[in-house]
Amino acid sequence: MKVMKSLIVFGLLFIGIASCTQKEEETKEIVTEEPEMKEKLRHVVMFKFKETSSDEDIMDVIAAFENLPNEIKEIKDFEWGINNSPENLNDGLTHCFTLTFDSEEGRAAYLPHPAHKAFGEKLGPHLDKVTVVDYWTK
Repeated sequence: MKVMKSLIVFGLLFIGIASCTQKEEETKEIVTEEPEMKEKLRHVVMFKFKETSSDEDIMDVIAAFENLPNEIKEIKDFEWGINNSPENLNDGLTHCFTLTFDSEEGRAAYLPHPAHKAFGEKLGPHLDKVTVVDYWTK
């Protein structure tokens, strides 16, 4: 009887340990999977403002650009900054804006959007030069 109880306890322990080991291996498989990186479409716009435009004029243009994500749902992210490169290769371009889209369809909705057109009208009198580069993140 004592031997039988020992065999039963040993069997249960073996099954428990085997079960834990299998669960641990399954968990490792889940944890070690790499998260899928989704590519993003970046729309980079660089401006040189006219010398006749005041700081206030430029800030009004920037504020209007910053507001576009509130009006155009396809814009997923927006950031901007002023050039500070020491290389002097900016060809006079001073301000850089980056908009992010999930798809080319999102960008296609943004370009003719009335809010984007209104922004262009506000920008126009102050714009000396513009460069636009779009790319898919890697």
